[in-house]
Amino acid sequence: MSELTLFANGNQLPAHLRRGELSEITRALMGNDNKRISIEGGAFRMIVGGQEVAVSEERWMNIVVIRAANTNTRTYYEGTYVKGAKAKPLCWSEDALVPSPESKSPQSKNCATCPQNIKGSGQGDSRACRYQRRLAVALANNVGGDIYAMSIPAASLFDNGEGRKMGLQQYARFLGGHGVDINAVVTEMRFDTNATAPKLTFSAVRPLEADEWETVNARKEEQAAINAVTMTVGALDGVEDAPAEPAQQAAPQAPTTPAPKATPQPKATPQPKSGFAVQKNVEPVADVDPRQTSLPLDEPVVREVSKPAVVAVDSVNAILGEWGADADD
Repeated sequence: MSELTLFANGNQLPAHLRRGELSEITRALMGNDNKRISIEGGAFRMIVGGQEVAVSEERWMNIVVIRAANTNTRTYYEGTYVKGAKAKPLCWSEDALVPSPESKSPQSKNCATCPQNIKGSGQGDSRACRYQRRLAVALANNVGGDIYAMSIPAASLFDNGEGRKMGLQQYARFLGGHGVDINAVVTEMRFDTNATAPKLTFSAVRPLEADEWETVNARKEEQAAINAVTMTVGALDGVEDAPAEPAQQAAPQAPTTPAPKATPQPKATPQPKSGFAVQKNVEPVADVDPRQTSLPLDEPVVREVSKPAVVAVDSVNAILGEWGADADD
């Protein structure tokens, strides 16, 4: 199955217990109850309040898009990634043009000229500052249940795939070209097994039923959906900035007594060179960043995609049927 399993025996939550809002009891005990889905390590992971609570063993997941950020964002983290460590980005941009006013340490006045936006500033030839697109999604079998935040990385966002395996932008254009909203269908997210880093492809499974569509359309204004597309991962996980360390005052210096003049020494006899040059200010070799195998690939070159020809169809079902069966992984 494609959802994160709740019960060990595989049972599903019955319909009478499926509610969009949690009780005050549960919220009080949870503290920060922001939920998100991470694709770290090539697996779908449920994160609640910054803690991983479940991992799906499936390579695919069916979701419905509730809301999407209006623009791509950019995020820059300082230092070497440590698995499980919580950190806020040092700098981020809500429109991929200029740093957010809330950035802890803006790296430049604008993203285009930022040193973290230069190839080689990240791992290998990649950029240290990464493109993302934030989504608010619900699991397809429970559109009235929890809303999860997702950050879709550049490789999954800009890639031009083939057949049913499309990048998110290509997928949205395909649906839009046929007059279908992305939040009107069940979307399959699937890991690209040919990619060296976690990368998702997207395809449509089926159109929503009338009652599902009404629920999804109404939920885009819920606070959880708004938070999912406006808050950074650090903010969703409740990561707080470390308090500034107080400046340490220099200890008072004791008065010094002038040193006696040194007695002249005879010049040392020159020694033959050993053949090994002494290197000064040698930079230590940095450890390999463990994020190298899990971070998204460098932003692909965005190519203009020809607008798909409009196909006369009688229903959304006919549109989705055009794709045929899934291709083998």
